[in-house]
Amino acid sequence: MAPVFQAERLLRHARARGLVRPRDLERLRIARTTLKRLVDEGQLIRRSRGVYTVPEHEPTEHTDLAAVTKRVPKAIVCLLSALRFHELTTQNPFEVWIMIDRMAWRPQIDHPPLRVVRASGAALNEGVEVHRIEGALVRVTRPAKTVADCFKYRSKVGTDVALEALRDCWRQRKATMDEILRYAKIDRVANVMRPYLDSLV
Repeated sequence: MAPVFQAERLLRHARARGLVRPRDLERLRIARTTLKRLVDEGQLIRRSRGVYTVPEHEPTEHTDLAAVTKRVPKAIVCLLSALRFHELTTQNPFEVWIMIDRMAWRPQIDHPPLRVVRASGAALNEGVEVHRIEGALVRVTRPAKTVADCFKYRSKVGTDVALEALRDCWRQRKATMDEILRYAKIDRVANVMRPYLDSLV
């Protein structure tokens, strides 16, 4: 494929998907030199290490979630970032909160800043849904799991945040009591949460 056609194809892909990673190039059959040339010419800009976009790209509220997923595909968006995604908090965290396996290497990302928590087994894998955001398949904890996680990691997010999340989740009908209790048991915080759950019904 001629370099000019490769450049046009890469720019079309970047505009359609929002974000591009160098590893996307092989699937698109585009030479890495094309990416470098477009960056040198200012037709693509580096959003963070290994993530590029077109200059006119308008970041959305969830652009950082997509950027992190492009760099760390196994990461699960959780806690404050998941609360924000599900509109269960008034807070707007400047860090992206992710959950990774207890044995996984800690991701090294310069931007956006990360807050990393670790889990394993059902506490890591249960209650995760996938959303397509700017071309990335972003894994996010479900509302009920997010609430249970807030109680599990209340020393990191604060008990007041966990209580607000529980009340908002219930008020907005984003989860049933059975769902919340199920994930509370998986996270081993059912006894902690039960008095607060009882107060809602």
